Amino acid sequence: MKDKFENIRPYNDAEAVKAIHRLFNNQDFVKSLSFLKDQLDISEVVNTALGCKSILEFQMRFSGQIFKYFIRKSSTGIHYSGLENIDPQKAYLFIANHRDIVLDSSSLQNYFFENNVRGTKTAIGDNLITTPVFVELARINNMLLVLRSSTIHDKIANLHQLSEYIHHSIFEEIESVWIAQRSGRTKDGYDITQQGLIKMLSMANRKDPLESLKSIQLTPVTISYEYESCDQLKAREMALSENGEYIKKSGEDFKSIVQGVLGFKGEIRLKIGTPIIEEIDQIDKSLTSNDQLFAVAKLVDQQIYANYHLFKTNYIAFDYQEQSSEFANYYTENEKEDFLNYLRKQSIVDDVCEEKMLHYLLLIYSNPVRTKYGKPITENFNLE
Repeated sequence: MKDKFENIRPYNDAEAVKAIHRLFNNQDFVKSLSFLKDQLDISEVVNTALGCKSILEFQMRFSGQIFKYFIRKSSTGIHYSGLENIDPQKAYLFIANHRDIVLDSSSLQNYFFENNVRGTKTAIGDNLITTPVFVELARINNMLLVLRSSTIHDKIANLHQLSEYIHHSIFEEIESVWIAQRSGRTKDGYDITQQGLIKMLSMANRKDPLESLKSIQLTPVTISYEYESCDQLKAREMALSENGEYIKKSGEDFKSIVQGVLGFKGEIRLKIGTPIIEEIDQIDKSLTSNDQLFAVAKLVDQQIYANYHLFKTNYIAFDYQEQSSEFANYYTENEKEDFLNYLRKQSIVDDVCEEKMLHYLLLIYSNPVRTKYGKPITENFNLE
């Protein structure tokens, strides 16, 4: 029987074991793990991976170790909450704000594993999986591919396939799925759910899209970083996009992945929200289909904003940009000066003036305050 999801689904356990052996018997790949040697025994790490007999075991024994390594190296710690909002025996569609290519989803997986809860499948754009090694790692780690296509016909077909597979995972395999609220990471700190994504998730039941969205137990997840490890890259991209669409150079996505996991993040907070079920029931059924989907997107945003954890960095950026002292009780003058000095250093790049870089860096940190408190957003960058 033909596997209609073979081109996008993760490996099954049997396929994963074979892929693990292909990967960890590749000496070039093993050498690439040498960065771990300051804290981990590479031979032991490799042997641990080769001994794994399932995707779950690989994620917990290998990927989990790597995640914790990066968290120790690049943050002051990660704090979780919200597990009480879900039933570990059920499957959900977790829809999350998206700040970091790797860590947003892996943080949720780690939260689950630490509490003996099964992890989720993770949706990731195929534009980020550019080499055979990345493909192997992604499919071993329970990732499903979101196919990006340049033609309208292929794009529609891909969206239908993705929607069908997500519903298959939740209802047939009873396995949750993590997906970002938008295509590409938030650049300017303004987390906003794309209506098109909500439409894709509802495609399984076109006659009643709201019922389709209720059935997958749409559950927002919010991640908050004290420092954005890619803030300089994001600010530069926004600045350069002023004169037209920003065209990425080869290797830029990989650079963002590396900077994302290695760059300093300070404190990290992750919170699982509550499934949006009763709220969907309250949406006016007389609205057009598009307006109903827009209302669902707004419900996701409301939870993400409510659950976002604001840090001193956010309050300082807002007050400085607005030339106010509205949130001055949340930080000291020394903390303010230290953070502004950090932003000034991040403002120095070769191809953008410091004043413009500082403006966009401040946006990255100040916009979460605006969304949390319902203040107007005057600039909105949807670059990906």
